Amino acid sequence: MKFTLKDYQDEAVKEVLDRLKKARRRWHEDGDKYAFSLTATTGAGKTVMAAAVFEALFHGNDDYDFEPDPGAVVIWFSDDPSLNEQSRWRLQEASDKLTVSDLVTVGNSFGREKFEPGKVYFLNTQKLSKNSLLVRGHDPNDAAIEKDDRQMRIMPDLRSHTIWDTIQNTIEDPDLTLYLVLDEAHRGMKEVAKSNGDGKPTIVKQLINGSGSVPGIPVVWGVSATVQRFNEAIAEMLGHSKMPNVIVDPKKVQESGLLKDTINLDVPDETGDFSTVLLRRGTDKLRDISNAWTEYAKQQDDADTVLPLMVLQVPNSPDHKEIGKWLDTIFERWPDLPPDCIANVFGEHKTEAFGSRTVPYIAPERVQESDWVRVLVAKDAISTGWDCPRAEVMVSFRAASDKTHITQLLGRMVRTPLARRIPGNERLNAVDCLLPHFDKKSVEAVVTTLMTGSDSGEELPGRRVLINPREMKPNPAIPEEIWQKLLSLPSQTLPKRQARPVKRLTALAHELAADALLPDAGKRAHAEMHKVLDGAQVRYTEEVKKAREAVLAVEGKTVKADIETKGMTFNDFVEVADYAVIEDAYKRAARAISPDLATTYSEHLASKAADGEHPEDTLIEAHTVVAALGLVPDIKSDLETAAEKFSNQWLNQHRISIKSLSDERQEVYRQIREMSADPLDVDLARPHTWLQPTTVREADGKAIELPRFEKHMLCDEDGLFPESLGSSWEAKVLLAELQREGTVAWYRNPSRPSQDSLGVTYQDGGETKIVRPDFIFFARLPNGSIVADIIDPHGIQFGDALPKLRGLAEYAEANKDVFRRIEAVAEVGGTYRVLDLTESSVREAIRKATSTKSLYENNGAAEYVV
Repeated sequence: MKFTLKDYQDEAVKEVLDRLKKARRRWHEDGDKYAFSLTATTGAGKTVMAAAVFEALFHGNDDYDFEPDPGAVVIWFSDDPSLNEQSRWRLQEASDKLTVSDLVTVGNSFGREKFEPGKVYFLNTQKLSKNSLLVRGHDPNDAAIEKDDRQMRIMPDLRSHTIWDTIQNTIEDPDLTLYLVLDEAHRGMKEVAKSNGDGKPTIVKQLINGSGSVPGIPVVWGVSATVQRFNEAIAEMLGHSKMPNVIVDPKKVQESGLLKDTINLDVPDETGDFSTVLLRRGTDKLRDISNAWTEYAKQQDDADTVLPLMVLQVPNSPDHKEIGKWLDTIFERWPDLPPDCIANVFGEHKTEAFGSRTVPYIAPERVQESDWVRVLVAKDAISTGWDCPRAEVMVSFRAASDKTHITQLLGRMVRTPLARRIPGNERLNAVDCLLPHFDKKSVEAVVTTLMTGSDSGEELPGRRVLINPREMKPNPAIPEEIWQKLLSLPSQTLPKRQARPVKRLTALAHELAADALLPDAGKRAHAEMHKVLDGAQVRYTEEVKKAREAVLAVEGKTVKADIETKGMTFNDFVEVADYAVIEDAYKRAARAISPDLATTYSEHLASKAADGEHPEDTLIEAHTVVAALGLVPDIKSDLETAAEKFSNQWLNQHRISIKSLSDERQEVYRQIREMSADPLDVDLARPHTWLQPTTVREADGKAIELPRFEKHMLCDEDGLFPESLGSSWEAKVLLAELQREGTVAWYRNPSRPSQDSLGVTYQDGGETKIVRPDFIFFARLPNGSIVADIIDPHGIQFGDALPKLRGLAEYAEANKDVFRRIEAVAEVGGTYRVLDLTESSVREAIRKATSTKSLYENNGAAEYVV
């Protein structure tokens, strides 16, 4: 793969491969057909995950312990040719093993007897409709099929096979396995109504279940953000058994940085026609975000310059003259826009005349790469399956009743342009939508939909939808020394569920060498690992000797049957292993210790061979040694411990140099830090721009202005920071700390997983999670030094309250010299109590506690004065 998979993507790929392996085995052994689905929110990288699955399916994958299927054939099916083309391009972009010839678009001239193994064939609904040349001739009752003088059917273009014949021949070949991947699997699952009232199976259902003499496809994998309809359809079908679905946690997707954190909705405060006003405002936003990206690119030497575009969403039956006026308004507001920067994605697929402007058509899948497009005129035809990360502003002239069309299209615009979160800049991590025909009441349905990312309807943690937000900038009244104090505070990240220390070390070495921070880092890393393996051969001499004997000997039993007595005897036999057996054992060991390391260590061993020995013999001997080492469990453990230690040593050694790199390069090292069962602390990023809500809506629909506070690290033009606090007592804690002697600044720690948010890990039910303390305060001591305090209003009513306290206590113990105070405040029985986690006795009480409430009621807690 060209891309490093996110943790959740890695887990999903492993689960999908597990299901494909089981389905393949059951199909060939018992003839049973199976189906399952992958559910992942829009923007999760479903095509990237599919690319990793196909690579493993065709070529195998050591990390997943997955052997290749030499007879694998994949049909990628959707109802949209342009969506197929976009998927084909993305698969090629993501994979370094899938070539152009492996990704085949099935055209009208296609006529193979069988599909070829090791390839992905792209089909769409239109290609299987009865008027398609690929299908004509399959139905013997088709009156349009010509016949010769012997009444034999003459196939179109004299082809020998229809696409249905190709599918049937592939399924019936015992050496092949046909896999069907349904992209946007929720579509095409409803019955097509006939005039007599009966339901006719859709083309998709015919493909799954079979049609006429064509059997159903053995393995079906549905992929979508909303697969409920697919799952229900599969449950009703009799031909396929249901396998457990693969469900990607939307929270992990949002945390990954692939999706924008904030969606800003601008709506009028009053009723009336505000089309032109909000269109001008949208143009201002497009210009501002364009300038912001240009400035960011200047700061980052190796960053791509993002050229954002505006989506102008119009009704399905638009007035072309009205659209022309809207375009005129855009150019009047921003005269520097190139006159030929407009395109349309209307379903008519033709150049459109909007007033005095002639606007060409562009295929949706080409918009992202076509930087010349800065204004895109759209209806609702690109609501599904289309992504354009640089579409960062949308002005929708749909009526308030079109909530679905708006949310679907806006949901396609949530990918981050650089596939990562921009540190400390919420403006570049946001998308803007302006709704001239909506009021604040009608926009609530849009907000609710956008806050969810899956069929479950649960909110996406970390995503915010803000109505008419205000921009916050660094507070000019805050001295630089306080900023430096904030940036010095240690933050923690979630560990990788499947840590691979040797792979992590190799990846780190590659990046350090690429940034010229450590020349020949790869050679150095493997040289250190070679020393570990050399030492292991000495330390585990007896175990390695027995393992070597096991590699070189093939043991078995001879069964002797007596025909007269019908008795059987079993005799053991031992044969010397040949080259194929040794190589098989070597490959298994390579999966355990890493294929790259197995290769370099074999070369290392072979280089020690005596002069005159045959190179092939020395390599076989080296592979035998590696195979034996792989059979000793303690060696793998020692190797991983050493690799983890060495990686952490390098990361600490080059920490300052890494902080001097661009954001993009720092993000790479951040991910390597997290590729560990015990990740290192990470540095906080400096916040540059935040977007904050300024009002809160009460139950009766009335908008209330949020209170604004002074001394915050970021502020509005008045030097104040608007904040919505969870409860009245949280506000009392904030005011009490602001009035405390010496307080000079405070920081509302973001609750989302951004680089400028301080996180603390904790254990809850065997799972590692993150708590993000609410407030960080900064005070100046009489000697002039700056100290930091974590103050966390802690609700004791929640089930995870005690695990969070334990995580904070462990963090306090590890960082007691970094902070003056780390305190958890709670309201208990109408009074305010505080636990000072810098006190060892308090931490010990937290470790032994069985209830959070009891901790605050005993003598370990003190009164908190508000």
